[in-house]
Amino acid sequence: MRTASCGCRLRYGSSAWLGTAFMLASVMARPARAQESFQDMFDAYVETDGIVGASYVALDRGTITTAHNVGMADRDRNQPVDPNTVFHWASITKTLTAVAVMQLRDRGRLSLDDPIVKYVPELRRVHSEKGDIEKVTLRHLLSHSSGFQSPTWLYRDDSKPWQPFEPTEWSQLVALMPYQELSFAPGTRFQYSNPGFIYLARVIEALTGDPYETYVQKNILTPLGMTRSYFNVSPYHLAADRSNNYTISIGANGQQVKANGREFDTGITTPNGGLNAPLADLARWVAILAGPDSSPASAMILDRRSLEEMWKAVVEVTGEPAVGETTMGLSFFLYARGSGADKITFAGHTGHQAAFRSFMVFNPKNGRAVIAAFNTAHDGDSQTPDAEAALRRSNDGFNQLIARALEMLR
Repeated sequence: MRTASCGCRLRYGSSAWLGTAFMLASVMARPARAQESFQDMFDAYVETDGIVGASYVALDRGTITTAHNVGMADRDRNQPVDPNTVFHWASITKTLTAVAVMQLRDRGRLSLDDPIVKYVPELRRVHSEKGDIEKVTLRHLLSHSSGFQSPTWLYRDDSKPWQPFEPTEWSQLVALMPYQELSFAPGTRFQYSNPGFIYLARVIEALTGDPYETYVQKNILTPLGMTRSYFNVSPYHLAADRSNNYTISIGANGQQVKANGREFDTGITTPNGGLNAPLADLARWVAILAGPDSSPASAMILDRRSLEEMWKAVVEVTGEPAVGETTMGLSFFLYARGSGADKITFAGHTGHQAAFRSFMVFNPKNGRAVIAAFNTAHDGDSQTPDAEAALRRSNDGFNQLIARALEMLR
């Protein structure tokens, strides 16, 4: 397996604070023990899980201190993962959507306690007991406590390639609403919901008149200089850098690794999982979240007090593979460690779509963060005992990497 670590400098926009805050620092000849241990664990996971290509970066108050690449972005083209490789970030996109909602809240355009049907009246078609659909608020959607179902596309058959990757039009979701119901009274428990963030995007569009992608470009990507970040199909000048993605399946003929193709369109589900970017671009986003507490960039995107509001626990996470004690804030998973004066609550999010997997975690107290991306995943639909065992090992290894990253961030 080919590996590479990058200690080079990257050039960014002309703004002085961008050039200073996000310059890629030279990696020390002998990394700190915590970083060395994480890198060894990362490489071992990539090797034993059969991952074709992967990458991670570590940040300290906006500066990338470690960048490590391993394997291939495209196996058939003999194209290695490098600092320019564009990964798909899947559900990490939700953090952009959530911050966009908070921007509009801070500008006085909405309240988090507004009912979603105020902006998306079509949702009244969803069945609910005792009129609970009228009680679902934007806060419930942000915290995955609304009661809406987890999947967006309930009927797709992966064996039929002619079917769209995700629903392409809002009308398709509206047509399905009479066949859906709220699972519980809003706010009473956790249930991860992808369509909930499509509904939040409809709020953004209704209030601003901009398509979701345009609003995020204007208000987040462009101000942060994330010039190589985009939604869905790659622009021509970045297409060569986009990673392919690979599915591992285990059956009677042993283990097979299938390339799925570099390009796909998340359609109407873009607000919950459509972002593509190289790690250096995503580092700009995570640096704003992790801190420092006050900077021109942070103030441009969202007031620090509003970010901290997003990292307050709303509901306990259940029914998900957890990394220790986990709660949900406003779109961020929260990982509490320690107790009393030593207690630290880390924040982050994971992503998994097509065969890409990713995570970002950060410590809001000291500005440290880790971001990782993988272009390979196991076939979750396989029913053979060997395949199920391999999937469990893969998920366990992924969660152990997150747990080890949290230790690095203290």
